[in-house]
Amino acid sequence: MGWTTEVTVQHPDKFILCLAPHTSNWDFFIGQLYMRSEGMRINFMMKKEWFKGPLGKLFRRMGGIPVWRSRHTCMTDNLAAVAENEKTFRLCITPEGTRSLNPEWKKGFYYIALKAKIPILLYGVDYRKKHIQCTRMLTPTGDIKKDMKEIKLYYKDFVGKHPELFTIGEMD
Repeated sequence: MGWTTEVTVQHPDKFILCLAPHTSNWDFFIGQLYMRSEGMRINFMMKKEWFKGPLGKLFRRMGGIPVWRSRHTCMTDNLAAVAENEKTFRLCITPEGTRSLNPEWKKGFYYIALKAKIPILLYGVDYRKKHIQCTRMLTPTGDIKKDMKEIKLYYKDFVGKHPELFTIGEMD
């Protein structure tokens, strides 16, 4: 398909994979092809509406975790506990939390990593260059404002499938 990769970060046994930009359903397809080609199995979070019928069974088998976006749950605490107690833990999360334009990124991925004391691997997908890149790993410090700024700045030059639907938001 003509895609290239640049992955310079070692993948530990436990990590959060932060993937951006997320502007199209194609991101899932490209991500799955990449992960399979690398022999990696990584769980992922997806809105619960995708988990109905046969498609739901398929997504669960692939490692999907349904998310009820309208409810406030203890999902970050629960996932952090799983991460702490398991030998391996690999979870992919898109920080925008939607394919729509969202300058206010979700922070659940950060809190899971912070609570479980695991790193965040920053993966960018660039459709203009047809390039997947991970050259940065961040261990949360607890200073969320500083760390989120660093994370967002990493993604500033990546171009999504629909560039108009991606923003890193305001930088304080």
